[in-house]
Amino acid sequence: MIVANDEEALREQLAFTDSMIPERISADAEIVENGLAKLVMSIIELVRRLLEKQALRRMDAGNLSEEEIERLGTALMKLDEKMNELKRTFGLSDDDLNLKLGPVKMWE
Repeated sequence: MIVANDEEALREQLAFTDSMIPERISADAEIVENGLAKLVMSIIELVRRLLEKQALRRMDAGNLSEEEIERLGTALMKLDEKMNELKRTFGLSDDDLNLKLGPVKMWE
């Protein structure tokens, strides 16, 4: 914690932030569009991972019929295809969408 009545000492302590904060935020439409696409697709990827884990858990527990397993597999494959198409459209890679949240754990 910084507590100082000396204005110069306070400026020195806060000087490290100058290099971290841009002077201007880019308003370039392409950069904004790609940033938004990356954010939305990262969230979709997280949900996809959760759905996949939940599906595997339900399959292992025997809670799904053969028809449900088939439909679920088809839906997950279609989602994967669409995600790959969107990644190509926006020039994103799997690493760009990796939220690095650690292992996805399902709670019971």
